[in-house]
Amino acid sequence: MSSSTSSSSLPSGLAVLTTFPDVLFIPEIIIGGLVWILVASSRVPLPMLQGWVMFVSVFCFVMSISLLCLYFCGVHGGGSGWVTLDAVCQVTAALFYLSAAVLEAFATYASAEMFPGQLYRENIAAVVFAFVATLVYVIHEVFSLLRWKSS
Repeated sequence: MSSSTSSSSLPSGLAVLTTFPDVLFIPEIIIGGLVWILVASSRVPLPMLQGWVMFVSVFCFVMSISLLCLYFCGVHGGGSGWVTLDAVCQVTAALFYLSAAVLEAFATYASAEMFPGQLYRENIAAVVFAFVATLVYVIHEVFSLLRWKSS
């Protein structure tokens, strides 16, 4: 794999799947989709908290798919404005997912006695995948910021 931190441009076409930070779109989409599914299928003891988690997972899912499709199509053309947009999107997603993961963990902890068994395990899985998604977004964020700094 080639590292895109050495160049300041974004890849286009299938090169998106061969550059390090951009290949992270795939796990972001998969893990974010799992968070979305797990939260949607669980009971909602605290609607405001889990509503935020649903918003974050859907928003980041759509944002990641949109950016991936735009990079595949080569819409960005090589402008440095797209490098800035990529960095801003990754920072936003990482902060959103961190807040969502913490709130989902709190909602799961608060509902431990109300929903024992399978529903509680779904919430625990949602917490684990939310923190994994946060980690993937933070890694992507770091390398996007390095690319932005070098542009």
